[in-house]
Amino acid sequence: MFVQPIDYFLATWFVLAGLSTAYVASDQFRNNPEPAVMKWGFILVTLYLGPVGLLLYVLADKEPRPGTHEEFIKPLWKQGIGSTIHCVAGDATGIIIAAAITAMLGLPMWLDIIIEYIAGFALGLFIFQALFMKNMMGGTYWENVRNSFMPEFISMNAMMAGMAPVMAILMMGRDMRAMWPGELLFWGVMALGIGVGFLTAYPFNVWLVSKGLKHGLMTDRGKQPEQKMAARGQRAAPIGVAEAHGHSSSHGAHAAHGDASHSEHAGSHGGRNGHSQHGGNLPPHFAPTFTQIAAVASFTTILLVGGFAYPFMKVNMSLSAHDVGDVIMAPGMIMDFDTPAASMRDMAAVDPRLTAFEAGRDARGGQILEPRVEGGVKVLDLEASVVRWSILPGETVEAYAYNGQVPGPTLRVTEGDRVRINVTNRLPESTTVHWHGLILPNEMDGPAEITQAPIQPGGTYSYEYTVGQHGTYFYHTHDHVDRQQSLGLYGALIIDPSNPADEIRADLEYTVQLQEWLKREWLTYPSMPMEGGLPNFFTINGKAYPSTETIRMKLGQTLKVRFVGSHTTAIHPMHIHGGPFQVAAVDGETLAESARYLADTVNVAPGQRFDVLWKAQRPGK
Repeated sequence: MFVQPIDYFLATWFVLAGLSTAYVASDQFRNNPEPAVMKWGFILVTLYLGPVGLLLYVLADKEPRPGTHEEFIKPLWKQGIGSTIHCVAGDATGIIIAAAITAMLGLPMWLDIIIEYIAGFALGLFIFQALFMKNMMGGTYWENVRNSFMPEFISMNAMMAGMAPVMAILMMGRDMRAMWPGELLFWGVMALGIGVGFLTAYPFNVWLVSKGLKHGLMTDRGKQPEQKMAARGQRAAPIGVAEAHGHSSSHGAHAAHGDASHSEHAGSHGGRNGHSQHGGNLPPHFAPTFTQIAAVASFTTILLVGGFAYPFMKVNMSLSAHDVGDVIMAPGMIMDFDTPAASMRDMAAVDPRLTAFEAGRDARGGQILEPRVEGGVKVLDLEASVVRWSILPGETVEAYAYNGQVPGPTLRVTEGDRVRINVTNRLPESTTVHWHGLILPNEMDGPAEITQAPIQPGGTYSYEYTVGQHGTYFYHTHDHVDRQQSLGLYGALIIDPSNPADEIRADLEYTVQLQEWLKREWLTYPSMPMEGGLPNFFTINGKAYPSTETIRMKLGQTLKVRFVGSHTTAIHPMHIHGGPFQVAAVDGETLAESARYLADTVNVAPGQRFDVLWKAQRPGK
């Protein structure tokens, strides 16, 4: 299920990447005269970079016409692309494998990028350089490892300097699905990081090729006459690709150690095959000195350190994929290097893939829940789950709801009743219920980790007590309360007096439960008084105008309105047009006749309740 606009882009991109890779693979093995190691290099890079990899292949390496590959790949800029392709194919593959494994193991980000560097360097050096290039380089495997070390070190440092900050900032950024390999975004971030790493590594690979320290693009047109003689058992000297076209080559990469007599300058500088190997006969004025190599290696190391250090100033690198899950933060929400994982989870969007039920457009919350009686106890059942709730025509939110409605069902009991409320948790996180304003045994009060252990997902907890008060109260979650209550976990608790004479009488009554919502870019977030968390919808009983209800009454009738501060952050001034009302009760406590007062506005704070009496004095709306 796609939950963000970028998911559609990524799906399209990866389809194009698959088609691009299929084309490059087919053309490489059917038409392009190139060694297998470079064929696979372009295939892997195109898999990672999609159409960008295809573009690089067509512009720099694909033989335009039969017999022209040698001439086509001569320019040094193309040789640099070939060298970088080989670098990225090996290094990035190691990085991707390490990133996926460390994420699944739940390792912190700071350790993750170190392991990624080691894995990328190891795969690039030991496999793609020393092993896959062994026939070209000659010598033993470990000689090749030694001779390839410095070029691979320079190239890997440059690439990782670009990749590390991109991966860390985006993976631990706003949409942390990027940390989990099971999400498209993870692979999208990896692809972007590889693209940036390619750009940062490219200029250094151009220099390495120009100095004969790394190979670039190459041409391989199959076995030459000498090789065919050797295949028939006749003695022939082992040759490299360049030798098959009349070039000599030394395979020691001694130039990496400053020995100018053992380097070959190729590409646009004299190699008809357009490649240089690790070594050769470079003219002395082209051969790198030890000081040059040390300077370049030191500079790329500084780049690497900077690339590693930058994320530590921006995001919390101590967190892992297991800590943050696949949370998505609201646009504009400010997080920094010490924001804890628990806060991120509490501020994150509701994952729409967890929705268990979609309420109808005209569904109403706050419906009376009729109890059943068991042994003289009134029993009510509440179930908390994720639902899709319509607040306006064409506008829905992912809500945390009791019994599939927002607000949750109204519980109406009588003073003196013995009640048992069974709460079942179908949420993706723990929860509890608090009975706001009631005097109860402490273990029934509801605050998680204070009076009870949280109700874990799939669990049930029973609250049982005798109701000792009457008036307007409400119930709400008391675990991750800023998150869960903001997402809809609340409902009215109306307690009628045992003595009918204590009732605040009116012809009609209506309960108003208030809530703010934050809906951005298809996702629902808990609204909070902070940057990026401010609400953009306001509902009365789960509906925003014009979907709010109409109260029909006759001229001269009295309406009792129970204002309930079921919201979590703002103070809402509540006003009824057409004349003042009488404030008859505050926070469930009925005011004596002498203490009641007239007002036309009450400021309803979170958790606060007002019972007001309003008389219809004029006809109209």
